Amino acid sequence: MFDELFLAISNINWKQPAVALAIFLVFLLIRRLFVKYIFRIILKISSRTKTELDDRLLVSFERPLRAFIVVLGIYAALAYLPLTAYQNMLLLKFFRASIIALLAWGFCNMTGTYIFHEIIRKLNFEVDKILLPFLSKVLRFIIIALAISIIAQEWGYNVSGFVAGLGLGGLAIALAAQDALGNIFGGIAIITEKPFSIGDWILTPSVEGTVEDITFRSTRVRTFAQALVTVPNATLANEPITNWSRMGKRRITFHLRVTYTTPVAKLRRCVAQIREMLYSHPEIHKETIFVNFDEFSDNGPSLFLYFFTVTTVWGEYLNVKEDVNFRIMEILEKEGVSIAFPSRSIYMETPVNYKLEQNKKLDDQKKDDGS
Repeated sequence: MFDELFLAISNINWKQPAVALAIFLVFLLIRRLFVKYIFRIILKISSRTKTELDDRLLVSFERPLRAFIVVLGIYAALAYLPLTAYQNMLLLKFFRASIIALLAWGFCNMTGTYIFHEIIRKLNFEVDKILLPFLSKVLRFIIIALAISIIAQEWGYNVSGFVAGLGLGGLAIALAAQDALGNIFGGIAIITEKPFSIGDWILTPSVEGTVEDITFRSTRVRTFAQALVTVPNATLANEPITNWSRMGKRRITFHLRVTYTTPVAKLRRCVAQIREMLYSHPEIHKETIFVNFDEFSDNGPSLFLYFFTVTTVWGEYLNVKEDVNFRIMEILEKEGVSIAFPSRSIYMETPVNYKLEQNKKLDDQKKDDGS
């Protein structure tokens, strides 16, 4: 028994598997040299160009190229072995399917937002920023779907029959995924109407914050408390949206109440000086400025101020508002006018001293009656 086993092992030709293993190890060495030296040299050459687009393209295909060298090594090693015709056909299909998958991998890496931005900039197209991530995701989906269909055809599957089958089940899928389809069409409506862009400050009944991203299903908004809120596109598309980032100017309005002891002449001068100050202020929009004696309030004469700042940035807006308030206080201080504070005056018809005397007489009378 042991003689027969030794004879069978001795009859095996170990030369071909050893050569196949050596071929595979050579390709692993080539892959290591490619990563360590060749690719770095190519990147240095491309970095001398004026644009970063070629660098990004090379980086997109770096990992697929490394994987391709391994796949090529496996194919070359197995092809050296004495395989049957059927096995050679399977090996060739595997090699072709691997190339298709690696190409799809590289093209998916290429469809990043930066690549789109650079290509559009080179072609002098104007595309809203919110459209770039959406186009990137759509293109990746198309690339993956094409790669799967081509690989399926390579392995002998009937893709046309599969697509026809989708038509038969399309109604059931649509009914089962009404919310998902509503979110997708909501995203399309947001992109086409462009009520906001990525980076805009928006306010809706659902959320207020800065738009970070839009996907097939939802829009992500970063609130001012740094919380990330995900709003379904169907909800967002049916809500009123206020885009504060697209304001041309920012409003300031309030009532300024002074005391009733302020002389009319001083009140007139204060109104005129505040109006003149706003018109001469470099950060106040000159188109709409109102400073008027508006009404007689409970606490004193009320001045109505209504104007706009040139800047719409929140921090700059607060600085301008603070500067205007200080200037108004300087005007009031210069004119000797005091700001009214909430108060209430009580007038008594009966003098207090007379009422105290009456109460004392009543008390004395009660004591006499008691005695």
